[in-house]
Amino acid sequence: MSSSKSEQKEDLQELFDKKNVLLFDGECIMCDGTVQFVIARDPKGEISFAPLQSEIGEEILSHFDIPMDMDTVVFVEKGQYYLRSTAMLHVLSHLTAPWSYLSSFLFIPLFIRDNVYRLVARYRYLIFGKQDLCTRPSGEVRSRFLAF
Repeated sequence: MSSSKSEQKEDLQELFDKKNVLLFDGECIMCDGTVQFVIARDPKGEISFAPLQSEIGEEILSHFDIPMDMDTVVFVEKGQYYLRSTAMLHVLSHLTAPWSYLSSFLFIPLFIRDNVYRLVARYRYLIFGKQDLCTRPSGEVRSRFLAF
C-alpha cells in the first residue's frame, strides 16, 4: 500500500470497489477452517481474505477506525464493514445453497447473535487450538488472499 494517508485511503477504496474482504485471526485454527469452508463454497471467488494481523488487515481496521481485536471477524462488502455475527451472515450470503440461506438469520437480534459469537470466540483456542502462522494458500486460491 502507499505511504501517504490520502494515497492509502484511495488504494483501500479501490480495493473495496473491486473486492469483498474477510479479515480473520490468522493464528486461529477454527478461523483457518472457516476460511477453507468459505473458499470451497464460493466458486465465483467473490470473497478475498487477509489475516487481521497482516499489514493490509491493520490498514483496513485503521481505515474504518475499528480497534484491533483478535476475537472479531470483519467483513468488508461494497465499502461497508460488518463485525462478528453480522460479518459471518453477510459472508454466508455469498456462498452456494444451502449455506446462503443461513444469511436470513440476520433477523435474530444482534445482542443474541453476538453473545453466541463471543462465547465461541472466547473458547476457540481452547477447543480448536492455535497455530503460529496462517496456512499458506496454494494454486489459484492464493490470488484470493491479500496477505498471509
